[in-house]
Amino acid sequence: MAAGLGAIILWGALATLSVLAGPIPPFQMVAMTFAIGASIGIIRFQWRARRRGLAWSSLVSWPAPVWLLGVGGLFGYHALYFAALQLAPPAEANLVNYLWPLLIVLLSAPLAGERLGWPHLAGAALGFAGVALLASGRGVSFAGQYAVGYALALGCAFAWSLYSVLSRRFGETPTDAIASFCAASALLSLVCHLAFEPTVWPATTTAWLAVLALGIGPTGGAFYLWDHAVKRGDIRALGALSYAAPILSTTLLIVCGLAEPTAALLFAALLVTAGAILASREMWKR
Repeated sequence: MAAGLGAIILWGALATLSVLAGPIPPFQMVAMTFAIGASIGIIRFQWRARRRGLAWSSLVSWPAPVWLLGVGGLFGYHALYFAALQLAPPAEANLVNYLWPLLIVLLSAPLAGERLGWPHLAGAALGFAGVALLASGRGVSFAGQYAVGYALALGCAFAWSLYSVLSRRFGETPTDAIASFCAASALLSLVCHLAFEPTVWPATTTAWLAVLALGIGPTGGAFYLWDHAVKRGDIRALGALSYAAPILSTTLLIVCGLAEPTAALLFAALLVTAGAILASREMWKR
């Protein structure tokens, strides 16, 4: 659960670091940061291989379903997300995208064999209400001409929730596999970048450091923490707790002077906190 919270905190820094990195095309950004994320896993595996005598072939010798889930989850989610942002207003697309924590809670029963009680459902609902309140403070207004973008954002929510819940079914697959998935996703993103985007390199030292931080944190290191968490933690509580990510993101933007504080943020934070505590009440009792 601590690993899951660490991943959520890192995702809270995604927006701020993305702003600091500058106007880098989306697929180029994914290719760069996922390459850094893959490097983290390779270095980690090399250290473990020396201690335990592991063969390098074991870093890639996963069954086809594991590859499909890992690459489909990491690359599929980000490809859908960036496409949604192109075809719908960002605030509305993000609100639809943030159905994924609620879907994790709902899907944990049929796909992961978890027992759902009213605290889990109420906690997830409070979390989504908090994010909806935060979005409403930005003047969210759904319009019919952006239906395709909203559909892609909903695809994002299903992609990440299915990846998170189904990863529990492959609990025997070590977290080392994330390095392979990041590397494959980086290559696919590079292909998409070369096919659809111009190349724009970071313009300043700060921008380069922001890209490095993204790869080490939100779009790299966080994936390893999340993999460990969804396979070994309380996935129902993790789903509700995930609503802290947009709250942390907005708070950090305000602290860095990149956004203005609002009363909606405070009430949204209270709703998300209450939802997370409610959904994880069984863990607190233990």
